[in-house]
Amino acid sequence: MNKPKDVITTTSDEKGRTTIVDLISAEINQRVFPVGRLDRNTTGLILLTNDGFIAKKLMHPSHKIKKVYEVTLNKILHEYDLEKIRKGLEIDGRKVFVDDISYVKGKPRNVVGVELHVGMNHVVKKIFEAVGYKVIKLDRTLLGSFTKKNLPRGKWRFLTPEEIKILYRL
Repeated sequence: MNKPKDVITTTSDEKGRTTIVDLISAEINQRVFPVGRLDRNTTGLILLTNDGFIAKKLMHPSHKIKKVYEVTLNKILHEYDLEKIRKGLEIDGRKVFVDDISYVKGKPRNVVGVELHVGMNHVVKKIFEAVGYKVIKLDRTLLGSFTKKNLPRGKWRFLTPEEIKILYRL
């Protein structure tokens, strides 16, 4: 699914807010749950499954599942701050490293791509806050070998049999 903004990444919400499962419930009549989380205001790719084994494999950091985000910041990211992030930052008492970070080609320098496999809560926002920036837009574009290409915001699709085989080979 390409999760839209203002949707909660959970199966139900006691406050009555729209959940990711609400978006598919009319077409799926079995229990599925999101693999991992995206904040309410974060958009982008998320997998839903009914397979706990696959969910655990995708979420556990030891499997080093790659996640790529397009991050829009409140101001231009200076090269020296980009280098600080590349070298690793102390966040919540632990050293956090990104796998890659770069400016997004063809976009202003306040838009960067970040690749990581760390599973810490709010990690992308915390990385940029640590060097003095505020994330104003966060969009996950890739999860493992899956992209949101050709998947409009708020839409979802079933995985192909080959994609399911890929998940089991992780």
